[in-house]
Amino acid sequence: MTDHVLFICRSCSVSKHQREHLKHRGGFHLLEHLKQQSKTWEMNAPFVIREVECLSACNRPCVVVLSAPGKTTLMFGDLSPFESAPAIRELCQQYFRSADGIVPRSDRPDLLKRGILARIPPVT
Repeated sequence: MTDHVLFICRSCSVSKHQREHLKHRGGFHLLEHLKQQSKTWEMNAPFVIREVECLSACNRPCVVVLSAPGKTTLMFGDLSPFESAPAIRELCQQYFRSADGIVPRSDRPDLLKRGILARIPPVT
């Protein structure tokens, strides 16, 4: 069973200025891109993609969270629902390999070098 989770906020807007695209929110589009790409993703075993109703970062859409027991939880925003999936997948691989959940900014994919909203220490 997996213990790494990628949370996707399905209610995020497409951007700060656009709520929907083709009658769907940006979070829906990001989730669909990630689901489609995860079919061939080697991280399917250790990671589960879980959609959530809201991550309360509405002014920074789209938002994702990486979490695992004993690791720092990472929250990112300002992600394009149409272009971010490959970078998010790469970050998940880095997060999985990290013993403590910290992925240095310099090592992250370019799209995720900015936009970090929170680093939450692990619960002990």
